[in-house]
Amino acid sequence: MSTRRRYRKRADQFVVGVRLDLEGAAFRYRKWGAEQRCKAGDWLVDNDGDVYTVDAEVFERTYRRVRPGHYVKTTPIWAEQAEVDGKVATKEGESHYRAGDYLVSNNEDGSDAYCISRDKFEAMYEPAD
Repeated sequence: MSTRRRYRKRADQFVVGVRLDLEGAAFRYRKWGAEQRCKAGDWLVDNDGDVYTVDAEVFERTYRRVRPGHYVKTTPIWAEQAEVDGKVATKEGESHYRAGDYLVSNNEDGSDAYCISRDKFEAMYEPAD
């Protein structure tokens, strides 16, 4: 792997989010090559047409509301490009990636990880250094 670098979401990038604050709202779905899990309180996010769920604690810690239903990621992320195909464990399940995709984490130590295709990553993020 290459060296992990710090990035921030581009200023014009936002997501549409809805908190699943409904009793019994847990469900499973297939995405990123594996089964994902959502629990009551998590967030359903539309990221420019890419729809997925985000753990409640992670969303509340890393996003800020800019207007009703619209949120921007305010915390930095750390990322590196994958040299080979693989998979990463996420809070929602498991995500598969290809060489050239980005392995991303919300924490500098590499925890709270997920992956993003190269094209999407480069459109959404910029170096924070």
